[in-house]
Amino acid sequence: MSLEILLAPPIAFVIYLLLVGILARVGQALAAPGKESALKATTYGSGELPPTRLAAPGYRPFFVVALFFAILHLGILILGSGTFTPITVIYLVGLLLALLALILG
Repeated sequence: MSLEILLAPPIAFVIYLLLVGILARVGQALAAPGKESALKATTYGSGELPPTRLAAPGYRPFFVVALFFAILHLGILILGSGTFTPITVIYLVGLLLALLALILG
């Protein structure tokens, strides 16, 4: 039996699961016993109380940022995969205008 069989995905996955199980059991054995308290069930954020209102309610701010990066990255990918022609300049100007419209709102 060669060692290459150990690199087969199903065999490697089973070996990984065994190692994780062993490490989890060793960690549980080394850990100190915990005591139940009301503080363990509360939110902890550097000793501060949790916020009472949402920082950015809704998905609109996320979609604006996601669209900004999608336009930027895909636009630059398209520009980088072509050659420099007058059409690429027009495309670049359109890309900059779309980004400016997203930034300004």
